[in-house]
Amino acid sequence: MDSQEDNINLPLVHKGKVRNVYDLGQSYLIVASDRISAFDYVIPTLIPNKGKILHKLSMFWFDFVQGMVPNHIITGDFNSFPAALKQYQYLCDRSMIVKKANRVDIECVVRGYLAGSGWKEYHKSQLVCGIKLPEGLRESSKLPNPIFTPSSKEESGKHDENISFEETVKRVGKDTAENLQKISFELYKKVSEYSISRGIILADTKLEFGFYDNQLILIDEIFTPDSSRFWEIDKYEEGKPQDSLDKQYVRDYLERIKWDKSSPTPELPKDVVEKTMEKYISAYEKLTGGNF
Repeated sequence: MDSQEDNINLPLVHKGKVRNVYDLGQSYLIVASDRISAFDYVIPTLIPNKGKILHKLSMFWFDFVQGMVPNHIITGDFNSFPAALKQYQYLCDRSMIVKKANRVDIECVVRGYLAGSGWKEYHKSQLVCGIKLPEGLRESSKLPNPIFTPSSKEESGKHDENISFEETVKRVGKDTAENLQKISFELYKKVSEYSISRGIILADTKLEFGFYDNQLILIDEIFTPDSSRFWEIDKYEEGKPQDSLDKQYVRDYLERIKWDKSSPTPELPKDVVEKTMEKYISAYEKLTGGNF
């Protein structure tokens, strides 16, 4: 794991699979590490600079969707950080100071294509999270319309579980559930249309929200290779898994070596680390038009 994290002398509120959240009193500091997770497990091997890519891409998107929904960003610019944080050079380009929102314990997943667990479920039952889909769809098929397939946000150690919209209503109330769905669809539509113009299909994505001053706001990271499936249009082919610009490459490697998803997590070989880095950088550069 990353030893530079250990030198940060701030109250740690939460250590997630990838992010650490520190308490700054009136606000939180969220730091994106170079850790990578797959199948709800943290892999012991770091992906160099991955946290910086997640941070920079998130900041790009928060700016892009500004005006659609308020978000938790106070600043993501290290130069604007309080003097006390400047001693931690590690924070540069991988951290943001954010509002202290009360997280809604629902992961808001929007799927525009049939992939991953959605494809597995459809293959068995023609349903995805209780939503009946048309017959004859294949792996990676584009759906007639995007679908909202929330999952429970579990504490560390437990697997997040797909839940129905009705279950979401039970957990957070009708107004909040409908709001989450509406905003998630709007964000997915705007970003997927833009992504297509950059040669990238946004197959699905996961969003998180919280309440701040009684208002629903967007939190965490958005539209990164950790929280989304990105496919290159010119390589897209229906009926099979896609060569994704995201952490699918790591999942595929773990499936290939037949890891049982329960015993100690294996280290990643050098070539898998390098290829994963390439994919993350490629996603960033294609989507933003900038160099990493």
